[in-house]
Amino acid sequence: MDKSNITLERMRTFVRVAERGSLSAVARELGLGQSTVTRHLHELEEALGVPLISRTTRRVTVTDEGSRYYANSVQILRLVEQAGDEALGTRGASAGTIRVSCTAAFGVLHATRLIFAFQEKYPDIGVDLSLTDERIDLVREGIDIALRLGPLNDSSLKLRALGQSQRLLVAAPDYLAKRGTPVVPRDLSDHEGIRMSNVAGSDMLELHGNAGERHMVPFHGRLRVDHGLAAREALVAGRGIAPAHRWLVDDLLADGRLIRILPDHFLPAVPLSMLIVPERAGIARVRLLVDYLAERIGDIPGLE
Repeated sequence: MDKSNITLERMRTFVRVAERGSLSAVARELGLGQSTVTRHLHELEEALGVPLISRTTRRVTVTDEGSRYYANSVQILRLVEQAGDEALGTRGASAGTIRVSCTAAFGVLHATRLIFAFQEKYPDIGVDLSLTDERIDLVREGIDIALRLGPLNDSSLKLRALGQSQRLLVAAPDYLAKRGTPVVPRDLSDHEGIRMSNVAGSDMLELHGNAGERHMVPFHGRLRVDHGLAAREALVAGRGIAPAHRWLVDDLLADGRLIRILPDHFLPAVPLSMLIVPERAGIARVRLLVDYLAERIGDIPGLE
């Protein structure tokens, strides 16, 4: 084993290739040429004397030796970064980059503002923000923190519950003037519904009354969208009734562009959670953002 060729740079390259399964993707991520990524891997394998990656024309897989080396490398790189933070003290905590993933509409309307304020407080911390409603593999994509709506079941990640997101039934005044206002839950069956195509069971609404009664109401319509901001625009345009998170429409309710429907009934709230990659949780700047978001998230309308 030639220890002189086992560098942190080569180790980082290998770790990201193992996580992403693609040399070209890692090259783009690290700002390197693909030939440089390939050279890093070859030099690391030469230094160790074992193959770490199996390459074919279609895919990259980690060998058994590579899997063991990956697990140890992740721990080593985490300790190196933590040691750097501690050596630099508070200055180290407020430098570097954090990669954040967030539910798309929530990110555009609210998470971005929190991140702007965070960076005003810590001007040397960079944030790479990715907005998506897909349940991506955080480790594979190199994400440190993710904000997600809905139930989660990834036990390999640290989960911090942030609250419950209140939902309302809303519609535009023009739509209600043409079609009438529902008085009881079953009236919804006669109306145009704006549905989310990426939400399971959106063809049925569950409503609860103040006395505890439960209603399951069929919910149909000619328009389905896969983005919360598209649903917001459809509501304002008078395309129908929709269940919406209060944070998505609170400003529209305040200025009268939307009206709440069936105010004596409520929809089940949706959990909002923060997922943290365990290997990144100990990094000082990541801890700063985690704590900041947890503290400020309650200022957003409709989050309990």
